[in-house]
Amino acid sequence: MEAGPLQALPAVLALELSPGEHPRRLSLDRDEAAELAALVALDLHALVPQVEQARLALAGALFDAVELLRPGFPAWSTLDELARRIPRGQLENVVAFGSHEGRMPAQPLEPDPSYADGPMRLLPLSLLAPEALASELSERLEVELVGRGEAGTRTADWLMRTFGIRLEHVRYLSRNDLLALTCVQYEHVNLAPLWQLLEAAMLTPYRAETTLSARGLALRYADGKVWAQSPTQWLATQTGDIAERRHAFAGIVFELRQYAALLQAHGLSLHLDVPPGGHAELGNGWLGETVASADPAYDAPALFAHEAAGLGVVAVTVAQRGPGGRARALAHTYPLQPAALGPLVTLLADRFGTASDLHALGSIQLDEHGLLGAPATALH
Repeated sequence: MEAGPLQALPAVLALELSPGEHPRRLSLDRDEAAELAALVALDLHALVPQVEQARLALAGALFDAVELLRPGFPAWSTLDELARRIPRGQLENVVAFGSHEGRMPAQPLEPDPSYADGPMRLLPLSLLAPEALASELSERLEVELVGRGEAGTRTADWLMRTFGIRLEHVRYLSRNDLLALTCVQYEHVNLAPLWQLLEAAMLTPYRAETTLSARGLALRYADGKVWAQSPTQWLATQTGDIAERRHAFAGIVFELRQYAALLQAHGLSLHLDVPPGGHAELGNGWLGETVASADPAYDAPALFAHEAAGLGVVAVTVAQRGPGGRARALAHTYPLQPAALGPLVTLLADRFGTASDLHALGSIQLDEHGLLGAPATALH
């Protein structure tokens, strides 16, 4: 291998599982990882002979795309860092990292069982090439992997035996190929705006990005975070009768839950973008906004649960009742996960100095202006 700095060319070995198949484990031990790396090296050399001038690094672990496609690409950056530590001339041009006593050598190379049920499993690998070769090798790999990147029969058989699974396809993809494939998958399920934000976070993290969700919720990426327009602010821009607005609001919260879950899987947090004067908060599985301070001239605050068919509680409003039974909202919170509701109610009761009784409304309660509110009369 040539002396001088090495440039990393990231790729994956993609395993498309047969229907109903699940790997019996998610990682390989050190010896197994070395065996697989030797087979991968042979496959890649047959596709692009110039790879013999680069160092192949492989992580012996199975990931979902959401684990690999995160800001900073932590799995690949960790793999590259570990591979660079090994002096040149050792282990020839192939280095593999597997588990020891059930653990991978670094946390970013540890697969999360939460994402283990997908139909495609990905083994990250990287080619560390001299700068003089890197550009040409990258171009050749992009062309050859797309055109004829199927893994060799020996490699596929080894994977099926070792992981105890049947596979439909095993092929090599560059990281660019994986990005493009994931983009198409998200577009197919109407999540193109989400991908727009993810792509900005991964490829141009220094640049802000704005977009609209499929239902028209304003979204932006900035400084490593994703910000979503307040659902109540979005509701204020809507027209239509009460039934239409209720249905639309439920749809927005459903979309917010989708985005929050996928962003978290990709290593990003979702925050509320509230109007001036408001205060946004991010909790464990919920988002919230404070819209007013408690008024001592009004009754004690109470907690109200807005509900929608199929979604359960979509929002919890803290409100006070005043003269004539008129209610004023103090805060709106949005449970993103079912398990978040109980702790959220306890927190709100403590914060606003009220009972933790959650008054179920049976629907989404809107005030005379079509905004999220609370009943004007007491609930019994």
